[in-house]
Amino acid sequence: MSGAVDNRTHDVIIVGGGPSGSTLAWALERRGLRPLVMDKAEFPRDKTCAGWVTPAVMSELEVDLEDFAKHCVLQPIHSFLIGMMGQPAVHNHHGDSPVSYGILRREFDNYLLQRTGADKALGVKFESLERDADGLWCVNGDYRALLVVGAGGHFCPIAARLGDGPGRHETAITAKEVEFEMDARQAEVCRVREDTPELWFCRDLKGYAWVFRKGDYLNIGLGREGNHRLKEHLQAFVDEMQAEGRLPPDLPGRFKGHAYLLYGRAERPLIDDGLMLIGDAAGLAYDQSGEGIRPGVESALIAADVIAGAPDYGEDSLLTYARRINERFGSRAPEAKGPAVDLPAWAKLKAAPPLMRSHWFTRHVVTERWFLHQQVPPLQAG
Repeated sequence: MSGAVDNRTHDVIIVGGGPSGSTLAWALERRGLRPLVMDKAEFPRDKTCAGWVTPAVMSELEVDLEDFAKHCVLQPIHSFLIGMMGQPAVHNHHGDSPVSYGILRREFDNYLLQRTGADKALGVKFESLERDADGLWCVNGDYRALLVVGAGGHFCPIAARLGDGPGRHETAITAKEVEFEMDARQAEVCRVREDTPELWFCRDLKGYAWVFRKGDYLNIGLGREGNHRLKEHLQAFVDEMQAEGRLPPDLPGRFKGHAYLLYGRAERPLIDDGLMLIGDAAGLAYDQSGEGIRPGVESALIAADVIAGAPDYGEDSLLTYARRINERFGSRAPEAKGPAVDLPAWAKLKAAPPLMRSHWFTRHVVTERWFLHQQVPPLQAG
């Protein structure tokens, strides 16, 4: 355990030290509150993720890019290679200014967590949550606060306390990826460009694969709706890329898996009496890309505003958080879930291949809107 805490009572306990949890701690601390960040892992730790963030995220986090690059990998991205498996890809260049940055999650997450002076209980596994005689939440029979925020990802234990919790009833996206540092020979034969992530959509449109090079680091993965035949789809993609000579013939280690919910399909409640969910614990990943970092960061900034201004942490006082999440990411109301143009499956499958060969569509829709969200201005840290 690191980050020993003398006084075990805090204003807020945050369960999860990833980008959403550390951002909330950072934002609350700036507002004069005393949060505690709890995580079962010691940092730095590995995190399954493709690993890129947009300039909007860095702006929201007020990250000094020059300082960050001194300590961590920061790969500027200027282009994307986008295609559908089985057909040629389209290369789109977005200009001289970076439209995104490649990062290593173990470095990025540790950077964000360590820059906050909040108390930390790292290497501490969540065991229990109950009310004490004073009406405070008591975590593990030890740490106490009026408010507990779940920021522990898809399987967050606080999410398990709200609604039905994580389980098979949810339609999750499952993904597998591997990230490793290439040796000199692997780096020489790898034909993936450092500034150009590659996105390859499955022909049934239920997921996509990616290949992303960050200097000598290579990240390969595939995510799909559900986990049916995920390993088979991933292996077929890797085999094809290796057969074309685009990837090194020898990939070390095994592919690691993770799961997350898309915002439009998640039904998790965001709040309860003295409880709140942010980031992947709340199921906030973007529907089209599955990205969770920006929604996680923004949910933390919104939560900090609400927490700092709330008269208490009862469910009624926290309703503002749920309302502002809906305003930022769209309503989850059943009547609002239907797409503007609900094409049948056969029509989508027929339309997708020519669209994925279009420079205009892959640039202005897939890249700029689905993955970069350039149409959405950054939030201010407040």
